[in-house]
Amino acid sequence: MRRILITGSTGQIGSELTVELRRKFGGENVISTGHKRRPTGSALASGPFEFLDLDKEEEILTIVRRYDIDTIYHLAAILSAKGEEDPKMAWNVNMKSLINILEVARKEKVEKVFWPSSIAVFGPSSPRDNTPQETILNPTTMYGLTKVTGELLCNYYFHKFGLDVRSLRYPGIISSETLPGGGTSDYAVAMFYDAIRSGRYACYVRKDTELPMMYMPDCIEATIGIMMADAGRLKRHDAYNVAGMSFSAGALAEEISRHIPGFECTYEPDSRQKIADSWPRSVDDSAAHKEWGWKPKYDIRSMTEDMIQKVRAKLSNAGKG
Repeated sequence: MRRILITGSTGQIGSELTVELRRKFGGENVISTGHKRRPTGSALASGPFEFLDLDKEEEILTIVRRYDIDTIYHLAAILSAKGEEDPKMAWNVNMKSLINILEVARKEKVEKVFWPSSIAVFGPSSPRDNTPQETILNPTTMYGLTKVTGELLCNYYFHKFGLDVRSLRYPGIISSETLPGGGTSDYAVAMFYDAIRSGRYACYVRKDTELPMMYMPDCIEATIGIMMADAGRLKRHDAYNVAGMSFSAGALAEEISRHIPGFECTYEPDSRQKIADSWPRSVDDSAAHKEWGWKPKYDIRSMTEDMIQKVRAKLSNAGKG
């Protein structure tokens, strides 16, 4: 029976991953953690929760021992746009938390650790179309720097200590459940909310800005999928490229307008445009397909249809409350 610890469990990915893992392995076997607030709502409150300061290795060690943890999903991080506001904090939070998790996992012989990387590892010298699994990594953000360093660190712990660390380079993640949390690609989530609320959205990247994206159900499937994969099939312990779809901000606005006639999107690029311009337009994730069976289910049309339905229901229920 799996005993799973999740850090960052109230974030965009963590909140939905926690629910799915509890569905698969039982509520009491998935321990969610956070450092600011206790989760609310029946789904996230359906199992154990602990406040955890990831800056303190001894706190992580205590919880791993208390719950006899054998699997860790370490999702807590400062994201790209937020990280540029305070680069030193982004480095300290992202790197110290990771080294502490890896050290505890090594000492306690935790079976598996998942840590998310990102397309932020790529930079201006990386090919922007069909970006290869192995290529130049020269990020232009502190977030990207922490992800490149993290990939190297995870690979080091695998080869040096035999710790089974697994990772994905997430593209932009689109979700109906959690509001944007400081990522450059978050415009794709905000656009849905503003389209439904007011019928208009001021986008902070250009109309032609194209990025790799993934819908949350595919993200959860990929995250659990790599952790369930036979270790003998995996050839990487730094991070695999994964993607679901690529589209421009204008293409998303056009797709939304098919469901919300009269929707107006304006484009007012800000500092996040420079970050987006340094990232790929599409990535080659063939290694993930071949080595552990990754296959996305959603494209822009099916994602948009599902997102509009879910966001409308969420806003309607919030209004009733």
